[in-house]
Parts: sequence; structure tokens; C-alpha cells
Amino acid sequence: MSTQKRRNFKIEAFKHRVELDPKYAEKTWKLLEHAIHEIYNHNASGLSFEELYRNAYNMVLHKYGDKLYSGLVITMTWHLKEISRSIEAAQGGLFLEELNRKWEEHNKALQMIRDILMYMDRTYVPSSNKTPVHELGLNLWGDNIIHSGKIQTRLLTTLLELVHKERMGEVINRGLMRNIIKMLMDLGSSVYQEDFEKPFLEVSATFYRAESQQFIECCDCSEYLRKAERRLNEEMERVSHYLDIKSEMKITNVVEKEMIANHMQRLVHMDNSGLVNMLVDDKYDDLGRMYNLFRRVPDGLSTVRDVMTSHLRETGKQLVTDPERLRDPVDFVQRLLDEKDKHDKIISLAFNNDKTFQNALNSSFEYFINLNPRSPEFISLFVDDKLRKGLKEVSEEDVEIVLDKVMMLFRYLQEKDVFEKYYKQHLAKRLLSGKTVSDDAERSLIVKLKTECGYQFTSKLEGMFTDMKTSQDTMQGFYASQSAEMGDSPTLAVQVLTTGSWPTQPSTACNLPAEILSVCERFRTYYLGTHTGRRLTWQTNMGTADLKATFGKGQKHELNVSTYQMCILMLFNSVDHLSYKEIEQATEIPASDLKRSLQSLACVKGKNVLRKEPMSKDIAEDDAFFFNDKFTSKFFKVKIGTVAAQKESEPEKQETRQRVEEDRKPQIEAAIVRIMKSRRVLDHNNIVTEVTKQLQSRFLPNPVVIKKRIESLIEREFLERDKVDRKLYRYLA
Repeated sequence: MSTQKRRNFKIEAFKHRVELDPKYAEKTWKLLEHAIHEIYNHNASGLSFEELYRNAYNMVLHKYGDKLYSGLVITMTWHLKEISRSIEAAQGGLFLEELNRKWEEHNKALQMIRDILMYMDRTYVPSSNKTPVHELGLNLWGDNIIHSGKIQTRLLTTLLELVHKERMGEVINRGLMRNIIKMLMDLGSSVYQEDFEKPFLEVSATFYRAESQQFIECCDCSEYLRKAERRLNEEMERVSHYLDIKSEMKITNVVEKEMIANHMQRLVHMDNSGLVNMLVDDKYDDLGRMYNLFRRVPDGLSTVRDVMTSHLRETGKQLVTDPERLRDPVDFVQRLLDEKDKHDKIISLAFNNDKTFQNALNSSFEYFINLNPRSPEFISLFVDDKLRKGLKEVSEEDVEIVLDKVMMLFRYLQEKDVFEKYYKQHLAKRLLSGKTVSDDAERSLIVKLKTECGYQFTSKLEGMFTDMKTSQDTMQGFYASQSAEMGDSPTLAVQVLTTGSWPTQPSTACNLPAEILSVCERFRTYYLGTHTGRRLTWQTNMGTADLKATFGKGQKHELNVSTYQMCILMLFNSVDHLSYKEIEQATEIPASDLKRSLQSLACVKGKNVLRKEPMSKDIAEDDAFFFNDKFTSKFFKVKIGTVAAQKESEPEKQETRQRVEEDRKPQIEAAIVRIMKSRRVLDHNNIVTEVTKQLQSRFLPNPVVIKKRIESLIEREFLERDKVDRKLYRYLA
């Protein structure tokens, strides 16, 4: 097999050099120049774009790109100067229309020229670092038209005049405005900003500064805010119709600064129409408008919040310190709840449920509720009123709403342990008198208190309910074992109360009637026989009795009275009249309770089963009492309450406060020991801070009391002072 020689092919250059016509470039450019003139003169329909493209292509190919590019600049500049003179000649409102028409024509021409010179745009322009044809056309338009001495100022003035006319309510050609503004934006963001936006913002600031001053002098706050809101919306609408979207924030900032930020203080404090008036009159729309406008400016919402807080604290302070209001605790608490509901609604409807406003509301309520040391007592009295009678025939949902509102006020209390003391007293009276509207409502409130403050807070309250249930079972057992022996003896219902769970006070036992005493002794024997190691003490100050009484003409009634009142009335079975001293000696009821009981029996119209001589509202020690044979009532059952102040008297108040202070001592000591056990060594100030933090959910401990408890613990050798630094304490294990 033979191998063939591989043949190499070679392409050789032309033997004869192609000579170009020396006037080729000039002739070709003349053709292209003529075409550009025809395009600007609207005679492009007779041109062969294919031939023109080929001519431009060949010029670049033969290294005449420079001549082509510079010729284009000269030709376009000449035409734009002609256009400039045409625009300048336009009169009045035709000026913008002429400018817009010429701009559209220039853009069309530029598109055709760019198509013809496409090859130059792709090759010569990048390699020579020249500006592309389209961009060149825009730059030349900017230099020769927009920045022309006679057009530049006239254009800006015309645009600003149109904006002003629109602000004053006139209708303008928004489409034309949009086209002109878009032209400026197409020429580059710097052209739009320098030639229109900056002056526009400056003129707007001056306009709104003057207008806001005019409005603030003649309008009330609500009207001013409506005008400011309308202006803000107008500017945003203006941007959406014919300005650059990036201008929206800038122009709204101008309106906000001139119309809102510069007048904030004057607006919120405006006489008869400012923020306080809006709050008082529940002007939700105006408050919502103020919130939405003020939130747009720095420190706007904090200004509104501060004024609201100041007003709330002042109103609340007047409410809790007004002696007239303090006469009725239920009304006092209801007014607090109404005030809270009112401002909750404002924050919900007008302030967009803003958390900072809710916090301000809560801190204000906490501030003024605790200005009145009797707030815990009054809140407990309010609960007592609602759970006795106020929630009859009310749905469970409504009961829950009332209880939740009470818990809300309870959270504001700094002395929660004082509330607990009063609540326990009032609950005890409700349970023992059977006056509670609903056990479910009572238990629901205890569950809420337990969730809020823990088991320790409610353990004794729950113990009271347990005692009531146990007492029912005990009485059933007692009557089952004594049924044969009871005969015609009075019916006895005993509530056995665990000492410690109930707020019982040491009371002097009164002399019970013999009929009652015999039944009581039987119960004592039965109870102590079934429960070893216990002791019973009769709390005669807490009981009630039902008596059957016969008056003149054989009229019979059933009287519901207290145990003390029963002891007094039973004396009149054997005598018709007794002196105060004789009643006191026979019953041994404490003087204050005796006077209140006699007052109820003899001085209350419609309940006066006894007659007093001399007749007066108060009981004196030389008074005489008679069985009132002429007593009549349209009711068979007559309830005779004991005349008693709903609120505590001053001595009772002092006694309750003293008991609270005594109860706080072991709690403070326990907190100190817990802290020192974990920290071992701590200085005085830190102990006070830690103890306050631990106990503030129940009460705010006094630093002086904390110091005394520390001294007591040192004496009992739980702690010791550091030998070098006397402010340091050490825990002794």
C-alpha cells in the first residue's frame, strides 16, 4: 500500500490592490447627511434604509467611523437648534404642547437614525469610547433644548405654575404634564432632579409653610387635621399621575414637616379642640386621623402619648381623691372601669391597638389607683356588691366580663395583700349569709386570682368553700343521730369554720337564749364526739336567725335577724319593755354591736318591731324599748338588717392595716432568707432591690421595714454583718 503526499493549500492575497475613490467618504457621508435631514423633515418614506445601512457599514469598514460620528453630531445639533427656535416661538399654553410634539418627533427620528447607524453603534462606538447614538441624541436634546437659556427657566416656571394651579383647585392637562416629566426622567435622573424636583420641593415647602400658618390661625384642630390629610393625599395622587415614584417620599416629607411636625405642640394643646377635647368627647375619627398623621413625623406619637398620659393621670387623680366619689365605693370602682373601657375603645378604634399606648394607659391607671390607699377595699366592696345582687339574671358570659374587668383593676394594685384581706372578709359574709349570687362566679374569680398570684394567695379562700361543704355533711349527720331527741327544739344550722382559713375576730360570746343554748350544747357534744382533739368557739357576731312573731290583731310574721338581734327580741317574750341597761346586762352583747342592733330594730321605718322612747335616730344609754304591738308589714317574711357602714370605720381601718403589716413581716423575712441562702453574701441595697422584686406581685415592701426585718434576722442568727464592711451581710447556715 503506497502513501500519498499530503498537499497544502494556501490562500494568497489579491495580486492587484483595490483602490478607493479619494472622495468616497465625502460622497457617502453626503448621502447619509441628506437622509438625516429628510428624516427630521418627515420625508423618510422615500428613503432606502437597506442602502443607507450598507453605506454606513462600508464607511465604518473603511475606517471612516470618526467622520461618520462627528458628522452625525454636527447634523443633529443643527436640527435641534432649529427645533429650539420653534419651541421658543410657541406662545402661552402652546409652549408645553410644542415641546412635547417636538420631543416625540425627535424620538422617532432618533430611532430611525439608530437603525441606519447600527453597525457603527456596535463596533466603532465601543472601541472608540464614544456615546451610543440613542444616548447621544438624548444628551444633545438636553444640551440644546432643555438647557437652552430661553427654554430652561420658562419650562420650570410653567411646570411649577401648573402644579400651583392644581393645588388651588384648577383642572390641568395631566397627560401633557406626565409626558414632559417623563421626558426629563428619560434624559437622566440628574436632569429630572436638578431641573424640576429640587425647585419643586423648595416651592412646595414655601407653599405649605404659608398655608399651614393660615390654617392654624383660622381652623380648630379637627378641621386642620382634615386639611393636612387631604393635602397629603393630593400629593401622593399627584406623584402617581405624573411625577417620578421616587419623589413620593420627598414631597410627603415636605408636607409632613411643614403641616404637622412644625405645629405638633400647638395642635395637641389647642384650646377647646386639641387632643384632650378629642379624648373627652370620644372623637374616634379625629383621634385616628391625628394618630395616622403624627406617626409619620419624628416624635409625633410620643407627643400624643405624653399628652394622653398627662390627661389620664390628672383625670384619674381627681377621680380617686374626690371626697364626694369616695362615699360610694361601688360607684367609685364603676367610674374607674368606665374610664378604662373608654380609653381601651379609643386605643382600639383610633390608635390601631398600639402597644405603646396600651402600656401608657396601664401605667397611668397603676399610678392613680394606688394614690388612694382604700382602692383595694373599694375593689373588694365592688366585687361583693356584684356577687351579692349585681349579677342576678345575667348570663355567664357577662359575669365573666365583669370578673375580668375586676381582675384588670386588681393587677394595677400594688397592695394586693390588702385586697386579699378585705376580699376574705367579704367572701366570708357572703358564704355565711347565703347571699352569693352564684357559686360558679365565686369559684371563677378565685381561679383567676390563683392564676394571677399563685396557690398561696387563694389556698385559704378555697378552704372556706371546703368548710361550707363539710358543714352541710356534718349537719346531716347531726340530725340523723338526734332525730328522736330534737322534738320541738329550734332548728339549728351550724357552719364549722377552720381557724386560719376564715377572717374571724376574737369576739365576746353573748348570752344565748336557753332554748338555743340547749341545742348548741347537743351539737357540741355530737361534734366533739366525732372529731377528737378539736375545740369549738361560737362566733355569735356572724350568725343569723329566723323568728316567728305574733303582733297585734294576731298578725304573724317571720323575722330574719342577726344572732344579736335574736337575743334581744327573745327577751320580749316575757316582758313588754326593757331599758338599754337591762338589755345590755341580759345579753352581754358588746356596746357598739348592741347599739347597731337596737337601731335596726327600733329606728328603721317598716322594720321597727320595737318602739324606742324617746324617739330619735341614735341609741342612748337611758333609752327604753317596748315591743311594738302595732307593727305591720305587707310582707310575711321581714328581713331586718343591721345598720352598719359599708366602708370600714377609722379604727377598723387601722386594725386591718395593722394586721396586714403583721402578715407582711414573715413574708419579707422569708424572701430575705431565700435570697441570702442562694447568694451567701450581699450588700444592703441589693437585698432591698431583690426583696422588692420578689414581693412586688403581692405588695411593695417599705425599705425601712426590710431593714427592721434584717435586724430581726441578725438577732435570731440567720444573718450576720461583715466584720470589715458593715453594709455587707452573710448568711449563717
